[in-house]
Amino acid sequence: MFSFELGTVVLVAITFFAAFVNGALGYGFSSLTVPVGLLFYTNRVLNPALILIELFINLYVLFINRASIPAVWKRIYPILIGLLPGVAAGSYFLASLHPGWLKFVTYVTLLPLIFLQAAGIRRPIRSERLIGAPFGAGLGFLYSVSTISGPPLALLFNNQGLVRQEFRAGLGLIRTVESSLTAIAYYHLGLFTVQSVGIVYTIVPGVLIGIPLGAFVIRRLDAETFRRICMSFDAWIVGFGLSRVLIELELAQGVTAYGPLSIAILVDAYLLYVFFKARYLKARNQISDRPQGIGVLPGSLSRLPGK
Repeated sequence: MFSFELGTVVLVAITFFAAFVNGALGYGFSSLTVPVGLLFYTNRVLNPALILIELFINLYVLFINRASIPAVWKRIYPILIGLLPGVAAGSYFLASLHPGWLKFVTYVTLLPLIFLQAAGIRRPIRSERLIGAPFGAGLGFLYSVSTISGPPLALLFNNQGLVRQEFRAGLGLIRTVESSLTAIAYYHLGLFTVQSVGIVYTIVPGVLIGIPLGAFVIRRLDAETFRRICMSFDAWIVGFGLSRVLIELELAQGVTAYGPLSIAILVDAYLLYVFFKARYLKARNQISDRPQGIGVLPGSLSRLPGK
């Protein structure tokens, strides 16, 4: 009983924080909620609840960025086409695979995506339409198994140089389609249970408060630094979750099982150092580039007293 109550409290807290981040950045709800939620619930219980919440969050993001949809539509429609087979396959795996192995797959997939995003690696792809459908299929599979798609989408959109409004519009459109398709697949597979629906009622109030609060607060924060700190939190939680599931599956025991957590902390610490060093050097260069002296404009000496 205690573990259930603790799980409920933790889930309410993390979904509020995740909604706050989603309101601030336009994504991040599932990628923050799932790693923590899986410490207390299985994918089959947690995913259906999050899908219902995400469907409304994604519709909200899509609505407020609807003006930018025409600018990104031609670039993302191949991804939308690829979502359907991916969602169908992923939903089937969710209904049939062992819960422990589902957690393992979720954590193992998510951790490198977080590090790639944190490292800021960008290699623009010329043939966007060619890779769109395969990427969409993989994305649909990942989303239907874990409800996570923000990190790979953020990697792709940042890599391809989408500006802020296009980024959010593309994200909102893709995630609305994938959450709708996944909800339909879950319904036909009978994954919406009383326990899952009960979770929805528990976390909705925090989500309704967190999203507008995040959108308000981000105006007073440095968005890039905030995003990077959220990724660090995510990496540490995923590392811890992966270590715990190794013990659950009896793949490792004792200190050895916490190897993934140790690696996650070390890699993230290095990437944090690189990030803040780059920002420090950028700020110092901006200061050094400012004009020195009293700022007398050219040609104004003739108007000074005594001239």
